[in-house]
Amino acid sequence: MANLKEIRNRISSVSSTMQITSAMKMVSAAKLKKAQDAITAMRPYANKLTELLQSLSATLEAGSGSKFANQPEVKKVLVVGIASNRGLCGAFNSNIIKECTRLADEVYANKEVSYVAIGKKANDALSKKGAIISNHSDVLDELTFGNVAEVAKELMQRFVDGEFDKIELVYNKFKNAATQIVMTEQFLPIVPGEDDVNTNLDYIFEPSKVEIVEELIPKALKTQLFKAVRDSFASEHGARMTAMHKATDNATELRDQLLLTYNKARQAAITNEILEIVGGAEALNN
Repeated sequence: MANLKEIRNRISSVSSTMQITSAMKMVSAAKLKKAQDAITAMRPYANKLTELLQSLSATLEAGSGSKFANQPEVKKVLVVGIASNRGLCGAFNSNIIKECTRLADEVYANKEVSYVAIGKKANDALSKKGAIISNHSDVLDELTFGNVAEVAKELMQRFVDGEFDKIELVYNKFKNAATQIVMTEQFLPIVPGEDDVNTNLDYIFEPSKVEIVEELIPKALKTQLFKAVRDSFASEHGARMTAMHKATDNATELRDQLLLTYNKARQAAITNEILEIVGGAEALNN
């Protein structure tokens, strides 16, 4: 059995760790509320914008589609991995890396796969697995629509220039503080809508339908990427809050076990001292 000093040191160490994890849990909980409100408010707008774009695209005449809707033969794929800049959030980052790796090894095994990283953890891991063409970790330091829109512009330009035939987004979708769903979402080319969706509605378009679609597409793509980053940002704080909550519970349990061990060791030491005193007294009497 460890001596009392060693046990006291371990108790002190575990207690310090417990205070840190508890503080991190409270910080993440405060940030989560703001991030959750932001993504909850944004989803209806982003989903409706995508639905409108797909509905209009489905009614366009053949040959009048956008340059972003071209469906080239897929030879070169760009995977955008959205993770975080910091760790201590459970499997949040590793799930993104696993999904990006799965896409490269299984889904696009015979294609040329490159990566764009959003988040330092994604950049560190993906740079070991393939070609990283750009890293946008700074976006998470100041998460605004303008910063994310610049990344979206880069992706759109690379697609239009023919550098890549398909672009996929991989991110964690926020469900609740304890649950994040890994999503793989096609960014480009634009996924065509169903031909029969809203085609029976008689709209008057001003300017032309083609001009409206051309105006909407860049905005819709920027919004799609911003929604994905927002989802990931909320998921990160939820994952970290949950991880720190579990870490605090584990530290509390370990501290209690160490306290029990310490008390038992202290009682055993006291008992031995009493026995030695009694034995010495009896030896003097004899």
